[in-house]
Amino acid sequence: MKTKTSNFKLSQLSLGLMLALSAGITSGFAPGAYAAEEDEQELAMEEVVAVATRLQGSATAVIEERKQQAFVADIMGAEQISRTGDSDAASALRRVTGLTLVDGKFIYIRGLGERYSSTRLNGANVPSPDLTRNVIPLDIFPSSIISSLSVQKAYSPDMPAAFGGGNVDIRTKTIPDDFFFDIEMDIGGDSASSKGYSYSGGSDDWLGTDDGTRGLPGAIDVAFDRYKADFSLDNIITTEEKISGQDFSAADARAINKSLAKSLNNNQDISNKSLEPDMGFSIATGNSFDESYFGGTLGFMAALSYDNGWTHSEQTSGKISGGAASNDCQETVTLECYDRLDTGAKTTNEIKLNGILNLGYQLGDHKVSLSNMLLRNTDDEVEVFTTAQPDNELTMADGKLSRTHKTKFEERELIVTQLLGQHTFNNFYGLGIDWQYTNSTATTDIPNETELKVQDVFYNGVYQYSEALEVTNVSTHGFVEMEDEVESYGWNASLPLFFSDFEIELKAGGDFLEKNRDYRTDVFGFNFNEAVVLNTNEDNVLNIGGAFTDEFIDNTDFDFVFNEPKTDDYVAAQLIDAYYGSFDVIYDQKWRVSGGLRWEDFRQTSLAFSRQIYSITDFNEIFTPENIENSSIVEDDIFTALALTYLGEGSQYRLSYGETIVRPDMREVSPVEFIDPITDLKTVGTVGLKSSPVKHYDARWEYYGDNGNNFSLAAFYKDIQDPIETKLLVGDDSYSLTYLNGEEAKVYGVEAEWLYDLSGLVLDGLFSSGNITLSDSETVLAAEDAGTQSQKRRMTGHSEYVVNFQLGYDSADGNHSGSLVYNVFGERILAAGAGDRGDAFEQPFHSLDLVYTYYPSYSGTLKLKVQNLLGEDMEVLQDNIKVKTREIGTGFSISYKHSF
Repeated sequence: MKTKTSNFKLSQLSLGLMLALSAGITSGFAPGAYAAEEDEQELAMEEVVAVATRLQGSATAVIEERKQQAFVADIMGAEQISRTGDSDAASALRRVTGLTLVDGKFIYIRGLGERYSSTRLNGANVPSPDLTRNVIPLDIFPSSIISSLSVQKAYSPDMPAAFGGGNVDIRTKTIPDDFFFDIEMDIGGDSASSKGYSYSGGSDDWLGTDDGTRGLPGAIDVAFDRYKADFSLDNIITTEEKISGQDFSAADARAINKSLAKSLNNNQDISNKSLEPDMGFSIATGNSFDESYFGGTLGFMAALSYDNGWTHSEQTSGKISGGAASNDCQETVTLECYDRLDTGAKTTNEIKLNGILNLGYQLGDHKVSLSNMLLRNTDDEVEVFTTAQPDNELTMADGKLSRTHKTKFEERELIVTQLLGQHTFNNFYGLGIDWQYTNSTATTDIPNETELKVQDVFYNGVYQYSEALEVTNVSTHGFVEMEDEVESYGWNASLPLFFSDFEIELKAGGDFLEKNRDYRTDVFGFNFNEAVVLNTNEDNVLNIGGAFTDEFIDNTDFDFVFNEPKTDDYVAAQLIDAYYGSFDVIYDQKWRVSGGLRWEDFRQTSLAFSRQIYSITDFNEIFTPENIENSSIVEDDIFTALALTYLGEGSQYRLSYGETIVRPDMREVSPVEFIDPITDLKTVGTVGLKSSPVKHYDARWEYYGDNGNNFSLAAFYKDIQDPIETKLLVGDDSYSLTYLNGEEAKVYGVEAEWLYDLSGLVLDGLFSSGNITLSDSETVLAAEDAGTQSQKRRMTGHSEYVVNFQLGYDSADGNHSGSLVYNVFGERILAAGAGDRGDAFEQPFHSLDLVYTYYPSYSGTLKLKVQNLLGEDMEVLQDNIKVKTREIGTGFSISYKHSF
């Protein structure tokens, strides 16, 4: 766990930002006052998260809830998730109409990136533990705790105004009616992950947390303050002479510098290993009790789950050369088609540890529940790759390749406490009130992320040795820590009114949240002043990271440095106050008109800084009223929604219109560099990004037949002003990304979905379900932003088609069920092109999965899953040349669940 050592702590910085927001950004904000403030009052910071989909409901209750929605919405129950064999919310939602899954975590809806959707947990906003996204990575929610997923694609006033493609509400399991106790165990693996890499970690790695082995040493923490983050020999000498009043030798200064280097965990020794199978278990129990004092019902539900899995994948990543689109590379791809090509493999050990405890009480028409949730998701990664650069004579033919070894332990955690209430007052015209208070904290810790760069030397293709060159940052150690705190609360009130031909429901409510974020990162480097051979035996080449012993450090000429950009840290705060009013009118059981207004006051500030703040003067130079104002977004607007539904015999016809907004993330408006995990590219935020107003037009026809058969056909159109897009920047040997506002964008298309019982046609118990989305998009960039590329192109992340198909079977005796599940998305822009290089397109991935379930007894369930039966791999093409590939493998697992 990294320790923040700046003289001014998170509580003081975020408090100042929060008060600045409350005061209208600059009025009343005195940075100096908060620099001297000693009270550590920590405020909350929230993450508006996004995702949405359309999944077909096979259960009667699910279908009925969807029919009753005033605005277009879909409900996916736990039964559907179980049938497809998906282990988390992200995997389940990709089955829905118009949805595609990115990086196994984020959902794109109708071709719109994850920023255009929002996610809530039991109706509340919660923060995201993802370092690079405002949205919650949906793979953090295991399916074992999910009761249902509510997906709304058409905007309604009770939703947050930050609504682009749609909103997903993740509903967790609550108090049961009767006693239950379930235990489940599973084991699995995949075809690509029998062997992989490993390194020496901590004793608590199996729990997904570091035991301190990777922590920032106390000696470095002290040295930060003593030497003001400058570990150079000259500064050490100057500082020591100033403190002691005596001469201080260069030898003593170098000894201090080396002692700081030795205080780190420098063991980067990597080894090959046979990977263990994936294993996991879950336990859940609950019960309800009648109490006699008030005549109500008490209940509880507790669940614990643990998963430990391994993946190993061969992968490549490259930057194509200028002009590759027009030369011989279009016929035959060779190494000369690239400026740089990385080839290697990555091993990831993923740990998931989740716990939930719910308490509830019901008295008549009044319910109150308290929910406590811990979700931990940790990735422990080892990556090894070699780099070829033809223009720099760095190829096997030249007898040289660059070698890079990386280790990364990333722990993400979300802790949520929710208090929920539902009340119906039948004696007061059936008035209904529900409310929620949620306090949540998301944290991400990456202690001692290491990277070692050396050069492999060959003679006639035979390995000779690996050496560290006389360059900067031969070895680096990074420490990242992020904390998001959110306080969210809200209420809704509804009043039903009944007349002869009319049913009217009036609703009103409010949503409020406060959030703050503190992001810190420190990187230390070894700058070699001489070339040093680290290995001469090819069989031991993975072990070169083990060379950094204390003896090696003492006898090698290098400088240990703190790599501190001017803006690698940032603090941010956000306030949202919202009220809405809406109506829902049904006339003659045929016509339904719903709509309303939402007023939302949004204030956000995000300021980049460095840890080198050691005085009030330093503080005031960064946190000036002018800087705060330039880094802030202040919006106060009204958002409208209107829907018209015709209720036919077994069918419904819907039209809807909505006005919403999409706002930039806190990180995107800070000039902070980070590595985007989806593109693996260095990315930097842009100060001054604007929000994107969105207008939504939707039409849908729904048909509900016998035996659960249902069909729907929909059309949609979205008009977006100032869309936030990514821009690819071309460096000397690599790409980078930044953000910009386009001039305008549009997305439009059609969707169809179905669920049909094939029992009378083919085989009893056989059914088919699926959906198809066909769409197009266009974004218009300013001429200066487009450069040599066209001003008009498809939106980043957009797929022109998405197909989901499921063929399911349930035996007549109820002992067997199975599903064959197919999903594919059309190619999508991963990053827009730049210069003479075109857009980078992620290629279609044809996912075919098989799930078979056997019920040997009333209380037992045996499930077999096989995923990626077609053995597809991930590929990205730029100008028809592969610039990124990753091996996926065919996965398999078997699980057994027993209910007592």
